[in-house]
Amino acid sequence: MTAKAADKLKSDGWKVADTTGFLTLIGPLWERLKDGALELALITEDKHHNRRGLVQGGVIMTFADRACGMAARFVSGRPTLATVQLDTHFVEAGKIGEILMTRPRVVRSTRSLIFITAEVTVDKRCIAMANGVFKILKNES
Repeated sequence: MTAKAADKLKSDGWKVADTTGFLTLIGPLWERLKDGALELALITEDKHHNRRGLVQGGVIMTFADRACGMAARFVSGRPTLATVQLDTHFVEAGKIGEILMTRPRVVRSTRSLIFITAEVTVDKRCIAMANGVFKILKNES
């Protein structure tokens, strides 16, 4: 399923996102720009399961955090941001083998904070909603 899903994403214009650290354990994460908006995807695998055999909530939260943070980075043009707050509501369970997708949306951007909302979906089914606040940090030298 994973290779077939990856081929489908590639044919739809997705590419593997560059990640390091903890995110390499979750991913690969996929990304694309569609109609000027950033979209992210994650093909769920056995490594993502919880004790019930469904997608672990922490995986969904990590995916939402990364997506919202990347959207904040994309709209701000700033390389360094930090999550100040992330509220996540689980709506429905995700099943192993499904492809999680999200298209985060900027709600408001100030000089120092960016407010983002995202729905994590599988096909047209919403499985989680997330709202995040991201702090724009001074560039580190």
